[in-house]
Amino acid sequence: MKNLTLKQLRYFEALARHGHFGRAADACSISQPALSVQIKELEEGVGAELFDRSARQVRLSHVGKAFALRVRDILRSVDELGDLARASQAQLVGQLRIGIIPTVAPYLLPSVMERLSRLHEGLDIHVRETLTTTLVQDLENGSLDTAIVALPVSEPSLTEVALFSENFVLVRPRADADKPVPDRDALKEMRLLLLEEGHCFRDQALSFCNLHAAPPRELLEVGSLSTLVQMVSAGIGVTLIPEMAVSVETRSADVAINRFEGPQPSRTIGMVWRKTSPLGLQLQKIADIVRLAGSDIQAQA
Repeated sequence: MKNLTLKQLRYFEALARHGHFGRAADACSISQPALSVQIKELEEGVGAELFDRSARQVRLSHVGKAFALRVRDILRSVDELGDLARASQAQLVGQLRIGIIPTVAPYLLPSVMERLSRLHEGLDIHVRETLTTTLVQDLENGSLDTAIVALPVSEPSLTEVALFSENFVLVRPRADADKPVPDRDALKEMRLLLLEEGHCFRDQALSFCNLHAAPPRELLEVGSLSTLVQMVSAGIGVTLIPEMAVSVETRSADVAINRFEGPQPSRTIGMVWRKTSPLGLQLQKIADIVRLAGSDIQAQA
């Protein structure tokens, strides 16, 4: 093994992550031929093929899979060396890579971005909106500095900081506004609209309705809270949404909002980051800003 460079390792990691030369090249801001040359030189330096190539996709070879684990550790360690210098400064500056789940992003992110931009002028904020499982992977491989998610995540390598809790509300057609609010057993007999698999909010709603073991009579799954609410407005069924989404998602929908009696279904929103991150103290200050933004949104609800 000879003449390996950090640049080659970053290109390797991008190709391993995207499984496609074109997408990996775009992510690295280089041309596809240049990426191909760098990967070929890396393989020659390693003395083994790291990828199995086909016409449609690129997959890690057996050697490549073992190589990838070590490359991610190396790149994460290199990034954390840079973070050590940033952590010594009084105020956080430079690039901050934040992940956020889709059932929080549209409602909380604008306020968070405004506050961060105002209080930390030296920050170059990059945001990724995706599912919790992907955010956790990105945190662990060093692609993100922190993420705003529903807790608990329960990953031993991550620090979890609770920010605020919010209740879920029932959304149903406006014509049903005066009817009794259904309990968990009644919901099982209704056409319940939920987010598709992979969304943690879907699992939280199913847990409240006690439907993991026994699916409801009719269950429809879609990709966004906005679609859920519009389907309810069309009389297709009922759904649950978090309180922070109510003002945004129901303003143009013909629906009724009801709160459940007794124990309220709820979730805890928090921030997570790697326990090894040198930016822990700075990220705690960012968490305080996000907490205040969440509190303001709840006060306006």
